[in-house]
Amino acid sequence: MTTVPSRNIGLDLVRVTETTALIAGRWLGSGNREGAHRAATRAMARALNTLDIDGRVVVGEEGRVKETSPLDTGCKVGTGDGAEVDVAVDPVDGTALLVTGKLRALSVVAVAPRGTLWSPRSAVYMEKIVVDSEAAGVLTPECMDAPVAWTLALVARAKGKSVRDLQVIVLDRPRHRDLINEIRAAGARVLLRDHGDTAGALVAVSPSTNADLLMGIGGVPEGITAACAVRAMGGGMLCRLAPQSQSEREAVLAAGLDIHRIMTCQEVVRSDQIFFAATGITPGVLLKGVEYRGDVARTHSMVIRGETGTRRFIHTEYTQLKKTLAGLNLDDQLDEYELTW
Repeated sequence: MTTVPSRNIGLDLVRVTETTALIAGRWLGSGNREGAHRAATRAMARALNTLDIDGRVVVGEEGRVKETSPLDTGCKVGTGDGAEVDVAVDPVDGTALLVTGKLRALSVVAVAPRGTLWSPRSAVYMEKIVVDSEAAGVLTPECMDAPVAWTLALVARAKGKSVRDLQVIVLDRPRHRDLINEIRAAGARVLLRDHGDTAGALVAVSPSTNADLLMGIGGVPEGITAACAVRAMGGGMLCRLAPQSQSEREAVLAAGLDIHRIMTCQEVVRSDQIFFAATGITPGVLLKGVEYRGDVARTHSMVIRGETGTRRFIHTEYTQLKKTLAGLNLDDQLDEYELTW
């Protein structure tokens, strides 16, 4: 049994996120969050179980819906015949975006060698700063507690910009009121997002976008998944657990986790042997959404390999969609959820 993922596993992972996106995309604008999440989770689990890996989910789905799923933390995935790997999953990053017909919902999966992904199961929220490779060198632990203007000035200098030219992605939440005010007071511009924590980090770390940073408090699972992409692309990331309730704080402390520790993406993911795949479900900055026309569908995906820093964009056309899904034993979902193909 090997602990090193095959260099071809990235393309296998893209097929997993494509399959999940094909199922999830039919829930666009449905208003049924639980139904969409359940369908996407089952689709991803079945697709992962066709891969020749000995996978263990370390960033899973528990807590996102009110039921157990085949992708909860600790579940095994794959045939068991390949490399021993940790798996981080998010069948739909931005489920609320999907079911309300909004932009930027993604399907995401990442793998790394067994034992290299951090998995603080008791934690729900973490504070994050994400930058691309241009500014990665100036991001130090001090940035987490320094005035926002100081961090923005460091990033602006590294990128050869003025602070007023910086664009900062922030989730639109009441907890970020002071952060947003500080960013605006420093002269930078704020890009507010309703949901999609992982998608926001991908935009911030990608050199082909206008966004320069992601800042604020979001989900722990999304943060760990994002750390895989950030490290694989040579970006910079700082994170720290940030309990948002007394019960969460008590659970985190009882688990022996340090709420004061500031971590980098290199500490969250302790290997360069990372493979990350994402497929657009609804249209976004980096990836188009799933397009349907009868029994034909098109998907747009991205796969990243950490060892080489390679990022590939893949446009796939399915000309016999029902046959493809039936081959993965997914055709039963069409009847169960009464989707129209």
